[in-house]
Amino acid sequence: MKLSNRLQLILDHIPPGSRLADIGSDHALLPTAAVQSGICVSAVAGEVNVGPYQAAAKQVREAGLTETITVRRGDGLEVLEPGEVDVITIAGMGGGLIASILDRGMDKLSSVSRLVLQPNVGEDTLRKWLLEHGWLLINEYILEEDGKIYEVLIAIPEGKSDLDITNETLYKERSLDGIVLSPKWLLRLGPWLIQRPTSVFHAKWRSEVDKLNSILRSLSKSELASAEEKSEEIKADIKHIQEVLACLPKDKL
Repeated sequence: MKLSNRLQLILDHIPPGSRLADIGSDHALLPTAAVQSGICVSAVAGEVNVGPYQAAAKQVREAGLTETITVRRGDGLEVLEPGEVDVITIAGMGGGLIASILDRGMDKLSSVSRLVLQPNVGEDTLRKWLLEHGWLLINEYILEEDGKIYEVLIAIPEGKSDLDITNETLYKERSLDGIVLSPKWLLRLGPWLIQRPTSVFHAKWRSEVDKLNSILRSLSKSELASAEEKSEEIKADIKHIQEVLACLPKDKL
C-alpha cells in the first residue's frame, strides 16, 4: 500500500513486532500498511465518527486483515484494553486534542513503549504534556506535503531509553550564538528540530512571524491597555524568532 509521506514517516518509526493502536485511524491506511508490511503483528484502528469508522472497517475487510486488525468505534483510548498494545499512533489532530486523548487514557499507557504523534497544530502543547507526564521525546521531524507543514513526534517512557538524554538535558536552557533558548522556547520550537533546521523549519517559522504580524495589526486598532501589553509580548516573540532563524543554517531537503 502506498502511503503519503506523512504516514510513511510515522510507519518508519514503529518498531518491528509491535502491537499497534492507531487512534483516529480514518480509513485505517496506517494499520493496514503496518500489518501488510510485517512491521506489526496486530493492530487496533480506533475511530469515533461513524463515516471514518465504516471506511476503516471496509478497508480492513477488503485487505483481508480482519483476523489481525480490529476496527473499533469509540472516543480516544477507550477503544483499548489495558496491556493490549505497545505502540500508539495519533495523527491529524491538534496537539491539545492529542494531549487530552492521552490524558483521559492514562490507564491504557502503562504497557505502551512508544508514542508516534503527528499534531497539525499545537506541537508545543503536546511536547509540554509529554514532558509533564514522564515521556521522553527521542526524535521529531518536520516535513511539507501538499502545501501543508507537519511535525512528527516520537516519545518513549523516560528512563527506558539507551540514549544519553533525559528530559532535563533535552530542555535545558542553551545558547545559540548568544541567543538564549529557554525551556519555553525549546518546547515551542522543538528541541530536536532546532538542532537540525531545514528549509521547511524556516518556512514554518517565517509563516508564524507573518501570523504574529497580522495579530499585531489587529491589536493596533484597539485602545485597550491589555491590547498594548499583548502587542509588546508579540513584538518580543517576533524579535526572538527572527534572531533564532538568523543564527540557524538552512539545509536543503
